[in-house]
Amino acid sequence: MPSARALAVAQTVPVRGDVDANVAEHVRLARVAAREGARVIVFPELSLTGYELDLARDTAFSENDPRLIPLLDLTSSCSMTVIVGAPVGVGSRRHIGAFIVGADRTVRLYTKHHLGAFPPSARCDGIVPPAEATVFHAGDRNPLVPLDGGAAAVAVCGDAARASHPGEAAGRGATTYLASVFIIPSQFASEAANLALHAARYAMVVAMANYGGPSGGLASAGRSAIWSERGERLVELGASGAGVAVAIESPDGWRCRAVMLN
Repeated sequence: MPSARALAVAQTVPVRGDVDANVAEHVRLARVAAREGARVIVFPELSLTGYELDLARDTAFSENDPRLIPLLDLTSSCSMTVIVGAPVGVGSRRHIGAFIVGADRTVRLYTKHHLGAFPPSARCDGIVPPAEATVFHAGDRNPLVPLDGGAAAVAVCGDAARASHPGEAAGRGATTYLASVFIIPSQFASEAANLALHAARYAMVVAMANYGGPSGGLASAGRSAIWSERGERLVELGASGAGVAVAIESPDGWRCRAVMLN
């Protein structure tokens, strides 16, 4: 058997536009996952700011943003990789990005390929966020993440809704698929079934990190989870609140734990 995988998903309740508070919460959750043995952890879409599209211009990160320093310190001290979401400026364009912060203090960037929009029925507090394409440009950066037991691919929300995206990842040799998402309650059942199907179809472990509370005026479904290569749900968090779900591979199978935090 190749080196065992040890991965986690983080479920966050973001503070609107408060990057410092959200970074501190990322560090707290990642340390919990590290104590459970995780070597890589993925956070939800736009996790460092919340899904606050009206704040994207003011909160956008640069590719070498100093606000990432606490995460660089974390990854090097815990020997783990963290994948965190933020609006990112690349040249004159803004993207929905996922920073891949490695244990060697390197930072790479994935940019969301397939932008989307929530339907009017998703309205909460009288608000429906604008279509992502009115704020961001579609991206094409797509680095693989070195991972015990092979390589992992990254996806941001709508990317994972298309079979071509995980299919292409499997074709590049990915054995794990790390999906950073924001899924609302009315869409959870179909999205979760789709992720389980990707896992079984492409023989990849699939990890999905969702918000545990509202963001951008919308409710979140929570229930961040990890599926095995056969599409079996290994571990799942609750529908609300912050926490981490950890899955550790061994010759005897998977050891899993869900930890919800106050």
